[in-house]
Amino acid sequence: MDKLLLPLALALAAALSLPAGAEPLKALASVQGVRDNPLIGYGLMVGLDGTGDQTMQTPFTTQSLNTMLAQLGVTVPPGTNMQLKNVAAVMVTATLPPFARPGQAIDVTVSSLGNAKSLRGGTLLMTPLKGSDGAVYAVAQGNMVLGGAGASANGSKVQINQLTSGRIPAGAQVERAVPAPVGEEGTLTLEMNRSDFGTAQRAVDAINRQFGGGTAEAVDARVIRVRAPAAQHERVGFLARLETIDVVPAQDVARVVINARTGSVVMNQAVRVQECAVAHGSLSVVISSQPVISQPNPFSGGTTVAAQTSQISLSQPGGALQMVRAGASLADVIKGLNALGANPQDLISILQAMKSAGALRAELEII
Repeated sequence: MDKLLLPLALALAAALSLPAGAEPLKALASVQGVRDNPLIGYGLMVGLDGTGDQTMQTPFTTQSLNTMLAQLGVTVPPGTNMQLKNVAAVMVTATLPPFARPGQAIDVTVSSLGNAKSLRGGTLLMTPLKGSDGAVYAVAQGNMVLGGAGASANGSKVQINQLTSGRIPAGAQVERAVPAPVGEEGTLTLEMNRSDFGTAQRAVDAINRQFGGGTAEAVDARVIRVRAPAAQHERVGFLARLETIDVVPAQDVARVVINARTGSVVMNQAVRVQECAVAHGSLSVVISSQPVISQPNPFSGGTTVAAQTSQISLSQPGGALQMVRAGASLADVIKGLNALGANPQDLISILQAMKSAGALRAELEII
């Protein structure tokens, strides 16, 4: 029994020994040069069940097919009007992970480029995937997996999820590796996810405590330069230990993020509200229209006339003056703003007015 409880006790002691709010360094920073690379390519999807591009409206599909057939030794007579229904032009995208080597398989996403109704059951023909420099880094080909379904008849249509976009798991083979030199010159660079002088300095102090003084130095609020082992086989272990160092981030600046399109309001823990009085009223206008039929007198030779009558009502609830108490925590701030009974759209106007009055101690960011 003691042997079973010992690992649990050690794990609990290790968890309690961590600083409050500490995060591993790999959650706060990334190693410069270790990054994903986007790839893109243009190809053809064949084998569709009559749901491909309408070639009269998408001439590039026919041009691409003629070019492919010519490369395979098939000559299409000039002026031939091919009415194809089982072919679709598609864009193929993928992400080349860092340290990928030739022969490694990666997933690809296939999306319709023309007016194909569905790509279900299609096969992607060999498609080169290029990087931003124009070089080919992978080649994609295979059968696509679609998560949607649909049916249509006599003008009625039912569809679940997307039918013109899907993925091919392990659908591309890497043909060229992207060099990712890390620490080859005796130093490596860490890039903080957010620019913050306090967090950068705390990260430097934590690294120097772990590996000795002078191992790391902060260049600015985002970049940290770290001395790496000279031997290549020692760098992997050094980076593994480096990423697991616990760092307590500095407190973020008080910020309120407002999405003007959806009315969403998000605020962090550092937001504070000074005591203030707020009055807010909402104006609502309702317009309703009803048809009125005018019948002519018998034997008058007139015609029936339909007209519209509109009724307009306007209401403006009284905006009572509400007292918002000074809040020392996020819960107090939310409680004070909820006392106003405002909807999210009204809350945006209230927060902007409170910021202008100096009662809201936070930065307003509108996205």
